Amino acid sequence: MATKRISSGQGPSQRQLRVGELIRRTLSDVLNRGEIHDPELNAMPITVGEVSLSTDLKVATVYVMPLLGTAPVDEAVKLLAKHRGELRHRVAAGLTLKYAPDLRFRPDETYDRLDETRRLFADPKVQRDIESKDQEGAGEDEA
Repeated sequence: MATKRISSGQGPSQRQLRVGELIRRTLSDVLNRGEIHDPELNAMPITVGEVSLSTDLKVATVYVMPLLGTAPVDEAVKLLAKHRGELRHRVAAGLTLKYAPDLRFRPDETYDRLDETRRLFADPKVQRDIESKDQEGAGEDEA
């Protein structure tokens, strides 16, 4: 008798990650080829950074960012949301899922967090703490 697998809430399952990556690639290809019939959207190069899925794979949150700041991220999100149905149709055609997930577009804040992390590591107080930890570790290795 098969036992049910219950997620422990530790993070996304392998299936969620795999389907999310397939959706990301499909959306990237569709946007790159300009398959959506909107001149504004096709003129805007958009990066699809990540796609996270709900546990039932019915809702996909797509994190996007216009390349090189060519347009405001809010404008890109609005344009993508406007064409949500057509994009969902393209994703469904490219994947073999029971249900085509509902697409929700959000700004990708990964680069902002990366900049904040770099700023924190450049802070003299943090540099001093890092150096003191390195010196403590070096002293323990010699003993």
